[in-house]
Amino acid sequence: MADERAERIAAFIKPLRVAPGSKVDLLQDFDPGYKAGLLKKKDGVELLRTGIELLADYQRRLAAQRTHGVLMCLQALDAGGKDGTIRHVMSGVNPQGVHVAGFKVPSAGELDHDYLWRYVSDLPRRGEIGIFNRSHYEEVLVVRVHPEHLDRQELPPEAMGERIWERRYREINDWERHLTENGFSVVKLFLNLSKEEQRTRFLKRIDVPERNWKFSASDVRERTYWDDYQRAFSQMLSATSTRWAPWYVIPADRKWVARICAAAVLAHTLIDIDPRYPEVSKKAHRELAEVKQDLEDEAPAGAAADPYAASVAGAHNGGRSRTKGKKAKKKREKEKGRKKERKQTLGAGGRHGR
Repeated sequence: MADERAERIAAFIKPLRVAPGSKVDLLQDFDPGYKAGLLKKKDGVELLRTGIELLADYQRRLAAQRTHGVLMCLQALDAGGKDGTIRHVMSGVNPQGVHVAGFKVPSAGELDHDYLWRYVSDLPRRGEIGIFNRSHYEEVLVVRVHPEHLDRQELPPEAMGERIWERRYREINDWERHLTENGFSVVKLFLNLSKEEQRTRFLKRIDVPERNWKFSASDVRERTYWDDYQRAFSQMLSATSTRWAPWYVIPADRKWVARICAAAVLAHTLIDIDPRYPEVSKKAHRELAEVKQDLEDEAPAGAAADPYAASVAGAHNGGRSRTKGKKAKKKREKEKGRKKERKQTLGAGGRHGR
């Protein structure tokens, strides 16, 4: 069953994967309105619920095993749905096992280090799922579209020049390979939003008072660089989708589709890791048996020695128990009805006798 589930998820996300070594043109290769074979929003509700339950199960195993970690990188243009994706996809997992880091404009202190330093500082620990809301890819996206940001990084002259982006792609690939070879899977999701859908979401942020706080005039200014960003994203996807850390282009015009696809990619990663609960040694089993006996001996008179074991046994016999319970209830109701009839008959006879 687990293998079948893994195969279904792998087939579902395959069209979203950027093949390593391929040359990407976002406008031609990926449709922001792609529905991934899902017909209606209501069809996706149950799928997302199932995905969230699956993630919760695997996240518990990941935290218990504590040998692997997962880093999920989310990239998108403004209004792409990064916050909503995190909120919905991770809604069922234990917050203690998830770490979310958002990256804004780097501070003066951060600029005193190399460009990857602040991202290294927020990596997940073993047993954790770390989420970068915007990530180290800002260094080849925003900085590429606005090369004036390079001036603030105080780079030496030899580090500048036309080949800076090619070098950064290589450095990022090497860093991610280092992470994966040390037990940290890197999941990279680009939420692909159309220009028209972004316009609609911006207007909604203006028209709905409760969403005004999300809107900034700078978002509209960045929108004027739309074509530059599309080229930067296409080049980034082409250069950094690797065998060990591939990119997935998530269709983001429909939020419910984006969330299902994101959950599927993350679930695929965890299934591939296949974390297991740690096995207990024979010595530990003997100690557990001794402690269990002591706890059972403490049970008060009339109480079950092991209530949990009793409830599990009841669950295993649930089908038979429910059937027996229904039959017993029906029998009691029938007997109650007969008694009521006899009482009414005797009562009626008494009145007539008098």
